[in-house]
Formats: sequence, C-alpha cells, structure tokens
Amino acid sequence: MPSVVPSARRLVVKVGSSLVTNEGRGIDAEAIGNWARQLAALAAQGRELVMVSSGAVAEGMKRLGWTSRPRELPELQAAAAVGQMGLAQIYETSLARHGLHSAQVLLTHADLADRERYLNARSTLLTLLSLKVIPVINENDTVVNDEIKFGDNDTLGALVANLVDADAYVILTDQRGLFTADPRRDPAARLVDEASAGDAALEAMAGGAGSGIGRGGMLTKVLAAKRAARSGTSTVIAWGRESDVLLRLAAGESIGTQLTASTAKMAARKQWMLDHLQLRGAFVVDAGAAVKVLEDGKSLLPIGITEVHGDFVRGDVIAVRDPHGREIARGLANYSAAEARLVARKPSSQIEALLGYAGEPEMIHRTNLVLV
Repeated sequence: MPSVVPSARRLVVKVGSSLVTNEGRGIDAEAIGNWARQLAALAAQGRELVMVSSGAVAEGMKRLGWTSRPRELPELQAAAAVGQMGLAQIYETSLARHGLHSAQVLLTHADLADRERYLNARSTLLTLLSLKVIPVINENDTVVNDEIKFGDNDTLGALVANLVDADAYVILTDQRGLFTADPRRDPAARLVDEASAGDAALEAMAGGAGSGIGRGGMLTKVLAAKRAARSGTSTVIAWGRESDVLLRLAAGESIGTQLTASTAKMAARKQWMLDHLQLRGAFVVDAGAAVKVLEDGKSLLPIGITEVHGDFVRGDVIAVRDPHGREIARGLANYSAAEARLVARKPSSQIEALLGYAGEPEMIHRTNLVLV
C-alpha cells in the first residue's frame, strides 16, 4: 500500500496536548519550532497546510498553577482562555521565523452543524490557504459546552480535513502508532503499519484512554481516521517527536500507522451532513424502506416510516434508522417532527389532506440523503 503523504497537496496536521505542552509542563517552544520548520519546508514544496493544535487548556493550567485538569466547565473555559494566548503567540512566532503567516481559527461543532457557518468556515480556510497562510485551529474551549463540544481534537482534525477536502491527515501523538495491543502492558504487541480506515478490528485494538493531559486516546484517533475517510482523506498516526517526521512522511518513508481511505471524495453538502456529531431526530423505517434507501437509491417516503424521534424542523439533518435501530443514512428533513408524526405510515397522496397544504411527496429526497 503506497504512502498517501508524498502525493498530498493539501495536508492537515494535528498535534496533541502532551506533545505541545511537554506532558503538561507548559508550551514546548522547541517542539513547536521544530514542527514549524518542517511545515515551512513542506510549504516551499507547494503544499497547503493546516495545523490543528491542542494545548490551550494544558497551557492555561500551567499558567494558573493547576496540577490536574479541572472538571467544572467554567474552570476549563477559563484555563482555555488563558492558555490560548500563549498557544497563538508561540505558533505565530515560530512560523514567522520561516517567513510564514499564521491565523488562529477557533471552532465549535455549532459552527459546522449550521450550513451557512459551515460554508463560511470553509471559505475562510480555503482563502487563507490560497494566501499561503497556515491556519492554526483549535476547539473554542472558552465557549464550548457538552452540547457542542467535539470531545477531542482528533475528531476536530478529521472534520477540518473533511471541511477543506484534505488529501491526507497526519495525527502526531505520544505513541508510535496503532499497536495490536497496548505495548505498555503487552510485550508481544506489534505496530500496525497499514490498514483500511474503518476496519472494525482496529477499534478493538485501540481500546483504552490517553494521557491525563488531553482528552483523546488511540481509539479517538482510529475513529477520527474513519471519519476522515468518509471524504476520501487517508490518515497517518505517528510519534510527534520522531526526527523530521513530517518531512520523512512527505518523502514517502513508512512511519507509524497508515489508515487508508477507500472512498472517493464526497460532495460538500453530503459531507456536511455526515459531519454532524449531534442530530435533532430520527426516522425509523421498515425493512422495505431500508432496502429502497440502501440498495435502490430511492427517496424516503412517509409510508415507510414507523417511528419519529426527536424535535426537529424542516431542513434539519436527521438520522434514518433501520428496524433494528442502526443508522443507515441521514438527510435533510422536508417536514417538522410534528408534521412527520401525522403523515408517518401514510401514502404521499394523503399529505395535503393531513397537513392542510401540498408539500413534497418525500420525507427526505434522495439528493438530500447520504448513506452512513
């Protein structure tokens, strides 16, 4: 399986908190400077680069003198606000040494769940790339809450890779890649050099938590690779302190674990629907409707809907679940939850009589449906 990084014109690189802050001891200026030097060399090759960096909360903890990650949301937000200042400053300084401009971009899931804000974020990032500016992206922990948080920057990096149609996604971590078992506990564990992103066996291998500094473990990285693969982006998981790791990957050297996407790049609107981490509702459909959606590429009609879950309005992204509760697709609802409950299990010809107006015959049109 050939390496995906050498041919990648647009590359997203994510670094974790333990690397950025030297295991929580404060921002590691030397490490960031080293990555900045490599980014500059890649930019000189004509590549477009996006940096997704953890570390704001950990740096804030250091500045505030806290030795353990706070549990209360306001304290986390305060730490992020304090730490973000130092994080942005060191990236700007490090990249400027090589003649590169940088830009700070803070995102929440709400920014990507809203179609207009999603497109605005995409346009901003693509404009920055066209201007040869390196965006440095982090989750906006100063305003995030349980409803909108990504949960870890591995997922954020995958969503950014989808957002900008990246060719490759490199996750730099404090592990040398994905192993068949936890190498800290099992001496027989071996490195997985290559695999297909989305292979269910990988998730079993990756069980377990990460460090006490960040929120992600190896499982979040495997799931992030699976998410990135939906838009045709392949992922490499590698040790962030490996000498010249980015340059060597770009030169074709096999380092860490490569999880290859097997799908082609997806249309932006369908990718946007897949990128929703929270959905406002769901349709449960009967077996016949599931077959029509999955195998025949048909629209979802009201007669095939057996249950309506949640509280949504027209235009919201909702899930489509089979009779066993498995999500098989998602799409844009043509009707609100209240209206859908009135017409479920009814033929489309009765919609006008039931609702008092003539709407679309489909609950979700096939052009607004994406399989998962």
